[in-house]
Amino acid sequence: MGKRNDFHPSFLTWNIYLGADLTPLIPVPTPEAVTRVFRQFLATNFPVRANAIASEIASKKPDLIGLQEAARWVLTIPEFGTVVYDFVKILLHELKERGLHYEVAAENKNLSAQAPDSNGNTISFLDRDVILIRKEDRLKVIDKQEARFVNNLTIGPFVIFRGWSAIDVKIDGDVFRMINTHLEPLNESIRNAQALEILNGPANTNLPLIITGDMNAIPGSSTYNLFISRGFRDVWNEVGEGPGFTAHQDADLLNNVSELSERIDYIFFKNGWNPITADLVGEEQSDRTDTGLWPSDHAGVSARLKLDGHHDHHEESSDKSSS
Repeated sequence: MGKRNDFHPSFLTWNIYLGADLTPLIPVPTPEAVTRVFRQFLATNFPVRANAIASEIASKKPDLIGLQEAARWVLTIPEFGTVVYDFVKILLHELKERGLHYEVAAENKNLSAQAPDSNGNTISFLDRDVILIRKEDRLKVIDKQEARFVNNLTIGPFVIFRGWSAIDVKIDGDVFRMINTHLEPLNESIRNAQALEILNGPANTNLPLIITGDMNAIPGSSTYNLFISRGFRDVWNEVGEGPGFTAHQDADLLNNVSELSERIDYIFFKNGWNPITADLVGEEQSDRTDTGLWPSDHAGVSARLKLDGHHDHHEESSDKSSS
């Protein structure tokens, strides 16, 4: 089938914030600390934030979305039952309300934990990274991979599991791979080891490549340079305007002036892509919720790229794994 020139895929990456600072739980999650963290999660109100996040996504209508910290919280109350806050389901519903139909194409499960609070309840938490794809006839997922990293940070009794997911997408005769990840923020050597797991794993291909994610590394850092040294280009450097800061707002999301002051969220590309546009989402005062919350502690990055050349082959991965 001949190459089409009228379809330039668009991408968005966004750390949508798990909703609370988990530091009080380290190294031991006391019931009092669990209560304090969960109350902050309730105060940052993901159902309300999801409305704002969906509105920002609707302004760009990306074909593919890489989400980080797409958490799932569960409150179990004895004699009552459970209350589930599933970020992915909530966001998909908000998108559907706007006439935007996405589905989960791949998901990697990261840190999970469960602990009692000081009210006699139990709080469960699961961190996830997710790739969403717009339901579009031209877009077809023909392969996926989901994995935890081998290299992860250990703090006290916790292993802070992180990972990546990848999909191979076919547009008519063209096939490209998208990888989504969230690298370790607290330890540079582990962060670099995780980056190398991606570069030597799913990114070791001749397919056109897109990598989205919260890399927890500024431009020029050792982690950033690992991607650049392997031939990846940074879409913001190519077509973005301004500093492109993406992190961080306060943990309660109520800081009055934006505190975004560093760029750590990226769309990297190589093997046949040419960038067209790049923009931020969720960084303006007008993007806040009606209750004053920032949509996330990160801004998201959106971009549209053109795929040059014709890629009608598909490479099977020999290193599939599932989280």
